[in-house]
Amino acid sequence: MNSISTYNFTGKRALIRVDFNVPLNKETLAVTDDTRIRAAIPTIKKVLEAGGSVVLMSHLGRPKNIPEDKFSLKNCISTIEKHLGFPIQFATDCIGERAYEKSAALKPGEVLLLENLRFHQREEKGDHGFAELLARHGDCYINDAFGTAHRAHASTTIVARFFPNDKMFGYLIEKEIDSVNKVLNSHEKPLTAIVGGAKVSSKITIITKLLDKVDNLIVGGGMAYTFIKAQGGKIGKSLVEDDHLQTAKDILKLAQEKGVKILLPVDTVYADEFSDAANTGVGKIGEIPDGWMGLDIAEESIAIFRKTILESKLILWNGPMGVFEMKKFQTGTLEIAKAVAEATKKGAFTLVGGGDSVAAVNQFGLENEVSHVSTGGGAMLEYLEGIQLPGIAAILEK
Repeated sequence: MNSISTYNFTGKRALIRVDFNVPLNKETLAVTDDTRIRAAIPTIKKVLEAGGSVVLMSHLGRPKNIPEDKFSLKNCISTIEKHLGFPIQFATDCIGERAYEKSAALKPGEVLLLENLRFHQREEKGDHGFAELLARHGDCYINDAFGTAHRAHASTTIVARFFPNDKMFGYLIEKEIDSVNKVLNSHEKPLTAIVGGAKVSSKITIITKLLDKVDNLIVGGGMAYTFIKAQGGKIGKSLVEDDHLQTAKDILKLAQEKGVKILLPVDTVYADEFSDAANTGVGKIGEIPDGWMGLDIAEESIAIFRKTILESKLILWNGPMGVFEMKKFQTGTLEIAKAVAEATKKGAFTLVGGGDSVAAVNQFGLENEVSHVSTGGGAMLEYLEGIQLPGIAAILEK
């Protein structure tokens, strides 16, 4: 397999699948979080510094397969240029003669951004003919879009077939794979997984998989209340999946059988409504008053979780501890983020993944204080579960 570090890019056009599916301001259409764009810059610069030119392709949002301004990648141009430090070119379509003229005319050191791939229905269908049209833009292909590696789309998977001897991963995907493998395959102990978010149902597979690997499993967020109710606790009107109470019991039993320590919250910040203006109280998590809902972990839980985190050598964090988007209910997630950052300083390897976890560390300004922040939510979870990702497999295929 080719490596981006050793491949000869001299005089070649590198067609790079990046993940510029970034949030935009609804009014100005300016990029509001440039994490994914920043993550792609090292790969782009490597090609340019090695004497090549770059054609970038990505999707943005979920357009109805027709061009719409609010989904145009032209909205990302100023942010890309800011991080590259020079102007780039833009093609108003990702295929077609005008786009081919632009990519064919590229000189070494130049960058062309193609318009949103999802303005064409054939992208998400993994259409072979569409992938062949995209392949005309490059002499080699680099997949650096980990966030879409679990999709067998034309630009993420099929296009690689047209570069049998000239395909490779970008630096970002290399780092993503190395980071997940480090968590799953390292013999360092203890390994702690922190799993939060709203629903047990969306994390059953990953939790079951992690029970074969981890020493400690910290459970927070909305899913914790399903576990508490399953054990007979009173949770008021907190978020709960009544049809997964037995699932929660099964997970607790399986953890016990495998010798994994599960840490559930012992106290909670509860509120009378889902609002930053709500009345709040603090109490034991299994004794929430009727009509009130738990929206964050409280002081005692934070202390227990923090102790385990600081004693860990490897940490995987996926999912917040509460409704961190609201100031009244962000303390639990903030304190866990701080603990993960502190553990990193002490020498632990820390991997943060999943949209909300990434948003949280970014919001708290801690993204540079952990070992790796994954850009792929669903892709990272599937990779952790042992599922072969089409975008990864396409590069590894001979």
